[in-house]
Formats: sequence, structure tokens, C-alpha cells
Amino acid sequence: MNPTHQLFAQLRELPQVEAIALGGSRASGLHDARSDYDVYLYCTEPIAEETRRTLLARYCSAMEIGNHYWECEDNCTFRDGVDLDLLHRDLDGFAADVRRVVEEHKASLGYTTCMWHNLRTCEVVFDRHGRLTALQRRFDVPYPSALRDSIVRANMPLLHGALPAYDAQIHKAAARGDLVSVNHRVTAFLASYFDVLFAVNGMTHPGEKRQLSVAERDCRVLPTDFRPCFDALFASMFTDAAMLDDTIARLARNLSICVEQAG
Repeated sequence: MNPTHQLFAQLRELPQVEAIALGGSRASGLHDARSDYDVYLYCTEPIAEETRRTLLARYCSAMEIGNHYWECEDNCTFRDGVDLDLLHRDLDGFAADVRRVVEEHKASLGYTTCMWHNLRTCEVVFDRHGRLTALQRRFDVPYPSALRDSIVRANMPLLHGALPAYDAQIHKAAARGDLVSVNHRVTAFLASYFDVLFAVNGMTHPGEKRQLSVAERDCRVLPTDFRPCFDALFASMFTDAAMLDDTIARLARNLSICVEQAG
């Protein structure tokens, strides 16, 4: 039995553990031998850090227990050198987050449907009372048109049009040579851009990795000059303010046309 399966067998013995799911490339089948493990531990109450440390020490050569940089995580490396991210989630809280998006149509500025995507695509490896599987069934629904519209309304004005829109902020940052601010504002622009793009295509957001390739592979509607615009963006971000302005404008304009065409 490989160490991952051994770890799963140990985790399921903890009374607080309601469900265990595998996410990322290991769940999608797109992994290689060095791909890390994204494991989601859905609990009814927190597991003591010392309990987690003792259990993980049996299989891991390096451990950071209780990191809170993003979610509550134990970041580890198996003895064979493969990384493990063990994320601890409250099942009720997770369900409420997904409900707010799918059923209440609450949009964020970027990455709105990531948790829904995670639920839909994860591999459930343990489900004590069937609650996680029941959530998958509950939220296995067509993409709500009201959610699509909510994401577009929340994010499109910040690409261009609103007083604090990202395109104007990027222009100001580039004009004063503030490259850190350019990077920060372009990142925010792209977060909203891809949130809209995936929404108008009725796709849940796959997360921060491989967004370009996922869009090119799976989107039924893509903005004009999609890849050339991104090539120009990354070529000009820190070197050519005029080209950066033009490219940001093209990205926003072409996405707006795409939204209109998608209906």
C-alpha cells in the first residue's frame, strides 16, 4: 500500500473526520510522478495539531503543521519527495460557501466558482455518512444564468469603465514606473477577466493554474486574438507602457464583445 493510501486509512479512523477528498491533478488524472497531493479533510471539529503531527510523521520527512496562509493546512513532503497539502475544512462552512455561489448567485472579484469546481471535480475517497457525496449531487446542476450575470456585473466594470477600474490603475502605475504596482493591478485585472470568461462559457473556475490552456481547450466562446493578446501582455508588462495600455484595452474590449456574443 502506498503512503497516501496508508495515510487515508489512518485519517478515517479519527472521529472528527467526516470525509476525505483528493483534488487537483491527482483527481483529474493529469498528474505525473512528481505531482503533489491536494487532500481535503472535511471535519466536524478541529483535530489537535499534535495528533496530526504524530500521524503525519509516520509518512513524511518534512512537515509544517497548522499553516494559515490560505486555508488551514498541513504542508508536508512524503519520504519519496512528493509534496502533500492537507487542507482542513469545516463541512458545514464549505457547504454554505458553495450554496452562496450556486444557489444565491453571490459573485466575487475573481475566482467566484473555484470552490464549486473543487466540489464537482474532487475524488471522494472516504465519506463517513455520505454527506460530501450528497453535496456533490445537490450542486451537480447546470450553470445558473443568474450567477453568470452576477459575475459579469461584478467584474466587467473593473476591467474598464468604473472610476477605480484596473485599466486606469495599470496606466498610472506604468506611467510612474511602479513595476510592483503594475504587477499587482495586472494580476487583479486577470482575476476578474478569467472569472468573466469562464462564467460566460458556463464553466466553473479551475483555479489559478493553467487558466490560459484550460480556456483554449474548453471554452466554446473565446475573445478575438485571445492568445496573441496574452503574448503581447506578458511581453510588455514591465518594458513598454504604451503597448501595455493598448493590450489591456484590447483584452477588455474583446472580452466585452465576447460577453455580448455569448448572450
